[in-house]
Amino acid sequence: MPPTRRWTTRRSRLTIEGWECYPELTLGSVVGGGAMDVELARVWARDEGVRSLTGRVLLADGQVVEASSADLHSYALAEEPGGPREVVLVVDRPSLGLRCEHHAVRYPGSLAEYWQVVRNTGDRPVILRRVESGRVLLRRSVRDVMYFRGGWGLEFEPARERLGESFELVQTRGRSSNGLHPWVALLGPTRSFSAAVAWSGNWALRIHRREDAVELTGGLVDFDPACELLPGAELVAPSLVVVEGDGRDLNSISIQYGRVGRLHWYPHNDLSNLLPVEWNHWWPYEDRHINEEVFRRNVDVAAEMGFEVCTLDAGWFGPDDPSAHWYDYRGDWHMVNRTRFPHGIRALADYVHSRGMRFGIWCEIEAVGQRASLAQAHPEYLATRGGQPLGYACFGCPEVRRWALATLDGLVREHGADWIKLDFNLDPGLGCDRTDHGHGAGDGLYAHYRGYYGVLDELRRRHPHVLLEGCSSGGLRIDLELLRHLHTVFLSDPDWPEHDLQLFWGATTMLHPSACLHWGWSEWITEHRRQTFDPRDPMLSPHKLDYAVGVGMLGGFGLSHRLPDLPRWVRERITALIALYKTHVRRFVREGELRRLTRQPRRFGKGARWAAFQYSLPEDEHLLMVFRLDRSEPTVRLRLRGLMEEGDYLVRRLWPPTDRESVTAGSELSRDGIFFYDLQPEDMRVLHLQRL
Repeated sequence: MPPTRRWTTRRSRLTIEGWECYPELTLGSVVGGGAMDVELARVWARDEGVRSLTGRVLLADGQVVEASSADLHSYALAEEPGGPREVVLVVDRPSLGLRCEHHAVRYPGSLAEYWQVVRNTGDRPVILRRVESGRVLLRRSVRDVMYFRGGWGLEFEPARERLGESFELVQTRGRSSNGLHPWVALLGPTRSFSAAVAWSGNWALRIHRREDAVELTGGLVDFDPACELLPGAELVAPSLVVVEGDGRDLNSISIQYGRVGRLHWYPHNDLSNLLPVEWNHWWPYEDRHINEEVFRRNVDVAAEMGFEVCTLDAGWFGPDDPSAHWYDYRGDWHMVNRTRFPHGIRALADYVHSRGMRFGIWCEIEAVGQRASLAQAHPEYLATRGGQPLGYACFGCPEVRRWALATLDGLVREHGADWIKLDFNLDPGLGCDRTDHGHGAGDGLYAHYRGYYGVLDELRRRHPHVLLEGCSSGGLRIDLELLRHLHTVFLSDPDWPEHDLQLFWGATTMLHPSACLHWGWSEWITEHRRQTFDPRDPMLSPHKLDYAVGVGMLGGFGLSHRLPDLPRWVRERITALIALYKTHVRRFVREGELRRLTRQPRRFGKGARWAAFQYSLPEDEHLLMVFRLDRSEPTVRLRLRGLMEEGDYLVRRLWPPTDRESVTAGSELSRDGIFFYDLQPEDMRVLHLQRL
C-alpha cells in the first residue's frame, strides 16, 4: 500500500485570471511539471502538453454542471515525498442540491488520473444523465487514433484511423472489454497520448477537435433510464487515466501505465509476488471429464515438474450427477458433485498442499445458471431488466453481497483455497433495473460493480494470503479498475502461439506484465481449429515445443495439459522450461519495464512475424525473449532500447542452453542490434544481458 498522503486544506480566496481559487493551488506545487500540466477550475498554465478541466455532470433536463468561481467551496492538497500529488477541488451548486469533488492525481512521470464524486446535498432527488470523470485538452497536432477491438478468442485486435472532427468509443455490453477495450492512443508526429477509463462495466471515451486543441472526455456511459441520486447519496465516477509519451513510441506510454499500476494500483501478497507456475485442468479435462482420481494423478506429476499451484476449474460443484454441466448450475457453490469428488474438495486441497503446492479453485460468483437452486431459493437475488432475468446476482443488493462474501470465504476456510479464479461468462448489458436492491432503475450496473469491488476488497482483507484471478470468458473484462481489487487477469480462453503473442503485445499497452496471466499452448478436448497442439505427436520437435510453451512465459505462466500422459522427453523439457522461468524469467516479469521491439503479431498469419520483448531492471540488466512465427522472414535484426551506450554488456543465451557468451558495446546493441539467423519457424530464444 502507498504511504498515507499529507493533506492541506485551504479556504481563503484568490483571483487568478478572473477565476477565484486558493493560494497553494498552482501548477508547480500541486500536479504540474514537465510538458503535461494539469489545470483545475480553468486556472490555465503554459500553453503546451495536456490541459485538464474539471469533469462535467449532465442532468436529465439538459443542464450542464461545471465549476465556476461562484461555486468554488474549498480545496485540499495531498503529497507523498517523491510520489503522487493529489488535489481535490470542491464545488457547490446549492440551487441544484449538488456538491462535486473533482480529483486529480499526478504520478511521477507524466501519468495523471481524474475522477468526480457527485453528492446530493439537497432535499429532493437529482436526476443524472451523464457523469464525465474529466476533460483533457491535447495538442492540436494529434493526427491518428489507435484502439483495440475484442471478442471471445479475438481480444486485442488493433484498429487505427485518422482522427477527424470527432471520434468516440462506447461500451454498452456490460463487460469492459467485450467488443472494445477501454483504452485509446492518440498519435502525433512528436508526441503521443493515451487515455483509459478504469471501469469494469459500460464506459465512454469521446474525442472532439476544437479550434486550438483536441478535447478528450471519458467516464460512464449515459444512464438509461436516468440515474436518480437521492438526498444524501453520492456517486463516485470511474477514473479517467491520461498519459503523455514520446512521438509514436507506445513503449513510452505503456511503461508508465505498468510502473504506476505495479507501484500504486495493483494489490500484492506473497503469492502474487512469487508469480507461481500454475497447472489448471480445464482444457484437456473440461467439466465432466475431471474427477478426484484424475486430478490427484496430475498433482503428482505437477509436483515432480516444478509447478507451484494446481487449480480445480469448473466441474466440481452442482448435483451428484456425472452428466451435470457446469454452466447450468452456477450459483450452487454450496453443492459438491460427490460422484466426481467423493471425498470432497478439502481432501483434494490437503493433497495438493501435502505435495508442496498451493490449491486453486474456480468460481463464477456473480452468475446464476438456469438450473441452479439459488434461483428458486432466492429469486430476490436475481438481476432483471424489464422483468426478465439477466443471468447474474445483482451485487447492488446488500443481501447478495453478504451471500457472495460468505460463499467465497467458505472456499478458503472450508475448501482450503489459496487461489480463486473468478470468472464471468455473460453480458449484463445495461444492467439491473429493479428498485428493491438498493439502487434505482438507471444505475443498477453501476451499483453491481461497486458492490463487486467491495466484496473483493473485503475478501482480500479477511484472507490476505489468497491470490484472486479475474477472468471473463477469457479476456472480456480487463480494465484498470478491476486490477485495483484483484491480483491478476486472464487474457483469453484460447492460447495458440500467435494468438498469445498478439494478446500480450496488446494487453501490456496498459498493464504491467506481472498482472497478465496466460497459458502456453493447451491441449483441448473440444474442437477448435487453432487449438490443435498434441504433445504426443511423434513429429513434434524440441524447438516447436519450446515455442508452444514459451509464449506463456511472457507474463504469469501456466499450462493446461494431461500431465501423466506426456512423453518422457516432453515432460523433461517442460520441466526444464519451468525451471528457466523460475530461475531467470519471472523476476524480470515481476519487476522489469517492458519494451516491445517489434510490431504487434496478429492471428491468422497477419501482423509482425517476429515478436521480441525486452525486460529491463534498474540494475541495467535485461532479458530478451524472441519468437519466430510461421510465414516469417528467415532473419531479423533487433535493436535494443534503454542501454547505456558507453558501457559494455555481457550477452548470454539462456535458451536453448549454451555455454557461449559474448561482450558487446551498448552503442552497438542500440545502433546495430542483435542479428538472429538460426531460428527455425516456430522457435524461441531467451537472452540475458548484464552491463559490466
